[in-house]
Amino acid sequence: MHALTFIFGVIVGFSLGLTGGGGAIFAVPLLIYGLGLSPRDAVGTSMMAVGVTAFAGFLQRMRRSQVEFPTGTIFAVAGIVAAPFGSWMAARISDSVLLGMFSLLMIVIAMRMWMTAGKRSPHAILDDDDSGPTCQRDPVGKLTITTGCGLLLAGVGLLTGALTGLFGVGGGFIIVPALVTFSGMGIQRAIGTSLLIISLVSVSGAASHLVMNANLPIATAVLFVSGSIAGLFAGSRLSRGFSGPGLQKIFAAAIVLIAAYVVVRSMWISR
Repeated sequence: MHALTFIFGVIVGFSLGLTGGGGAIFAVPLLIYGLGLSPRDAVGTSMMAVGVTAFAGFLQRMRRSQVEFPTGTIFAVAGIVAAPFGSWMAARISDSVLLGMFSLLMIVIAMRMWMTAGKRSPHAILDDDDSGPTCQRDPVGKLTITTGCGLLLAGVGLLTGALTGLFGVGGGFIIVPALVTFSGMGIQRAIGTSLLIISLVSVSGAASHLVMNANLPIATAVLFVSGSIAGLFAGSRLSRGFSGPGLQKIFAAAIVLIAAYVVVRSMWISR
């Protein structure tokens, strides 16, 4: 069981490093159906693993100057505020409903990734063009955070935090596109900034989950995190050899398959 826990962690970290965000969507199904954790324990363990793994990735990106701290701080503060609310909601939703909502979220993510593959999206274009439509940047590329811009970024941060607390996902599939679309941030910097946000918001969600659920399997979480960090660096290296659109479609198809398995398994158990 210990080896399996580590391997599942490697899969999650590998996916996160390979795609630059969204890999954590695999964590909850693996923890529930692979390791036999309850949905609530799986959400808490996932948040802990995602937070620590994202922090390791953030440190790696920070050394390359691919993190924008002011923008990331706005996102993170809003997400930290909303994450406990998501955990509070999760504690009051039945396991079957929680899994159903999680499956729906997975399908929505997969559809978005498939439809944007090959277009100018944060997962398909790997450049650092910092000209953007919503929040303006000065001639040297520094973001000018107006009231409207700050409120927009904070609003997306609140949504990300709520989803993190509710489902145990990192929210990179929301954060990275939002940073590119709304703040005009280049993809590489968006991924680095996203990892900073994910690590901070996940810590908030995991802490609130620990308060509400004292039975969180710490030993399992630590082993899962160890595998996830190892997988992160392997995925980051391998990602340089894949094209963006092709990788997106493979990842989207894998998410749909897992979502279908979650639905079928839930229906079978409820019979």
